[in-house]
Amino acid sequence: MKTFGLLLSLLLVPAVCSAQQIMYSNLETLVEGRGDTVTILRVAKRAKNQIYLMGGADYRIEAVGNKGLTRYLRRRCYAVRVDTALYVNCRKMRYKKFRLGGWYAPALQVGRNVYYCAQPVGQVAASTATPPDAVKLGGEVGNAIAASGLVNERVYYELDTATGRSGFVGRERMSELLAAYPDLQEAVLRETSESADVMGKYLRALKAREK
Repeated sequence: MKTFGLLLSLLLVPAVCSAQQIMYSNLETLVEGRGDTVTILRVAKRAKNQIYLMGGADYRIEAVGNKGLTRYLRRRCYAVRVDTALYVNCRKMRYKKFRLGGWYAPALQVGRNVYYCAQPVGQVAASTATPPDAVKLGGEVGNAIAASGLVNERVYYELDTATGRSGFVGRERMSELLAAYPDLQEAVLRETSESADVMGKYLRALKAREK
């Protein structure tokens, strides 16, 4: 009996240790949690120089040994979950009229709402992350300075699960999200930065309290 129990426990080890990998084809399947389970995905952090030269988000997700599935992941897949980590395909994301590039951004799901961390674009870039010198110089030199500065900058966007559109999560929006928690709401209004590092801690606090 003891031998049977030992063999059973050994058989279960790979199932427990292997990462759960789920691909979502669109926003609806992500929100409803209906995805396709796979076992060959590899998540890799992109280098800063790759982001600077080619743009896009922080993570590359590929299917090991399957070029067709890798193309699907890059061009058509909407989001991927690996264990508790969620990533959204920035090829599918828009902030107003601005594209957020390719590859995958880390995301946080709070209830049915999805928040993802990516480079600032458009008005968000101008108001929160553009180096002052870039505005003064302008032209190609100014654009280069701005681009190099934004490689290291990240902000949070809120994905509207009804329309698929994205909105910037700054102090004002975060204050609205924290309306039920006056202590957190008061704290976020005192913040001087709207970066992902700052807003992210309030999103995680919100997620923890709403469990």
